[in-house]
Amino acid sequence: MSEPYLTIQGDVTVEVIIKKSRFICQLKKLTNEQDAIDFIEAVNHEHRKATHNCFAYQVGDRDEIQRESDNGEPSGTAGVPILEVLQKNHLHNVAAVVTRYFGGIKLGAGGLIRAYSGTTAQAVEAATIVQRVTQTIVGLQHSYANHDQLTYWLNQEHFELDHDDYGVDVTTYVFVDNDQVETFTAEITNRFRGQIAVLPGEERQHEILYQP
Repeated sequence: MSEPYLTIQGDVTVEVIIKKSRFICQLKKLTNEQDAIDFIEAVNHEHRKATHNCFAYQVGDRDEIQRESDNGEPSGTAGVPILEVLQKNHLHNVAAVVTRYFGGIKLGAGGLIRAYSGTTAQAVEAATIVQRVTQTIVGLQHSYANHDQLTYWLNQEHFELDHDDYGVDVTTYVFVDNDQVETFTAEITNRFRGQIAVLPGEERQHEILYQP
C-alpha cells in the first residue's frame, strides 16, 4: 500500500533557542518550484541579518524536485537534515527554511544536525497536516419521496453534499473518494432497492484533515 499524499494546510513558524542561537523554522505550502524560490527569497530578505538561512523543499506528487542548502553551515549539517524531516513525515509540496542567528556558542556537526532537524520537526508537529484525496462527484437521481431519507443517510455516513437539482425528480450531488465509488454504488442500490440512479461525474482533488 502506498503512502498517503500529505501536505500542510497553511504556513507555520516555530522558534527555538539552542545554546543562545535562535533557530526559526518557517514552513510554506507550494504549488510549484517557483513558489519555493519566491518563499526562500522572502525569508532571506526578512532575515537578511541572520547568520544562515538554510532550506529544503520537495515539489511534485512524487517529489520529482528536491532541493536543499546548508547556506554556509558545514556540508550536510543543515539542508539534508531539514529535507529528511520532510521525507520522514511524507510531506509533499512543502518548503522549510530554518534561519539561524548565531549566539556565540559553536554546536559542532552533530549539534547542528540535531538543531536543524529538531527545529524542523517541531514546526511539522505544530502544522495542521492534511491528506489529499481524489474524489468523484456522484449524482443520485431519485424521487421526492426518497429525498429526506437519502439526505439523512448521507449525513449520517459523513458524505459531503454538494448541491441538489430539482426537476421532475431530484438529483443530489455528493463527493465520494475514488476508491469507495464501487462500494458506495452497491450500498445505495441495496439500501434503496434500486430506486436511485447513481451517476458518476467529474473528479476533484480534495484535502481532508489527516488522522494517522
